[in-house]
Amino acid sequence: MQPSNLERVEAFFWENFRERGELGASLSIWHEGREVLSLAGGYVDRNRETPWTASTPVLVWSATKGPAAACLLHALERHGESLETPVAEYWPEFAREGKGELTFGDVLAHRAGVAALDREVNVLDHEGVVAALAAQTPNWPLVKGSGGHGYHPRTFGALVEELLRRVEGCTAGEYWLRYFAVPMGLDFWIGVPEAQLERVAPIYAASAASTQMRNPEDDAFYKALQDKASLTSRAFSSPGGLAGVAVMNTPRMRQAGLAGFGGIGTAHALAKFYAMLAEGGVMEGVRYFHSTAPMERVRSEGDDRVLLRPTAFAAGFMHDPVDASGAKIRTLFGPFMRAFGQPGAGGSHAFADPENRIAFAYVMNQMEQSVMPNEKALGLVRALYGL
Repeated sequence: MQPSNLERVEAFFWENFRERGELGASLSIWHEGREVLSLAGGYVDRNRETPWTASTPVLVWSATKGPAAACLLHALERHGESLETPVAEYWPEFAREGKGELTFGDVLAHRAGVAALDREVNVLDHEGVVAALAAQTPNWPLVKGSGGHGYHPRTFGALVEELLRRVEGCTAGEYWLRYFAVPMGLDFWIGVPEAQLERVAPIYAASAASTQMRNPEDDAFYKALQDKASLTSRAFSSPGGLAGVAVMNTPRMRQAGLAGFGGIGTAHALAKFYAMLAEGGVMEGVRYFHSTAPMERVRSEGDDRVLLRPTAFAAGFMHDPVDASGAKIRTLFGPFMRAFGQPGAGGSHAFADPENRIAFAYVMNQMEQSVMPNEKALGLVRALYGL
């Protein structure tokens, strides 16, 4: 890693505050198992009364999916279970409506076809969501090997949560604490303990003016999002019960342990987790995974039925898709092919680059209107790699 690139990263980080409306943010970059850059600045609140520090935790939305998926992968590894095992072996009810051949790998790679629910159910009613998932007719034909995929923005977490309960007998939040957060000393939670609630920074919804940060690639997605009948809109609104961004600032939602989009933590913690993955599953002499191959092997690639653009997923983690020549279409995770991670709505971003033993995490509290990482995060990635 070039020191000059880290200098460019730091310059761009502070430029975000001057030119791109950053409020509070942290960045953590690791290389070869150690933190090489930690930046934090701005404010926790819009009144600019409480300074933001590197120890400020904040909601990361769908960047939660990486840690949650890692919990299920870890549990399957511990139990000697294959990703090709049908989900119905652990969850028989899920086999209804033609879903009997779906595997753990299909679920983790967004191939399950249950991105949107027909039943109205509250996101906090886990048993109700589970029943709705089992009863759901697939959102698209499940043709084995060629049925396609579509991002599961909300239901992914419920699927992972239920499978962990059935495989391991505990929640995703409990599993995360036991096998990752406590051993690694991570200030990251899937369900914030009451004693930590006061530390958490509020998250702020994007303003209408922030559309200028959108990538033109987002246009079809946002058009579909306005059509309540579209799969895109339905997927991003079911399960229900989220009446705007501000509801996620309530203690009830912070403590709910929503495995798809409720994770709260610091950039340092999220980057250290990905640093362990970038080191092949080892951190500080402790082996957490025998292999990270399931996170690197792409299982779904092509047109995404929900995000309406090409996407690629391994087991639980997003990759940059490639074109017919094998070149990356986008570089959310840098220019190297093995890199994987998961962004969060509004701007949070985190990934591992095993080829270069690099890990990256960026968290912030002022969201922007972008379904994929926006310029505030992508500029940091470009600076890191000298792009």
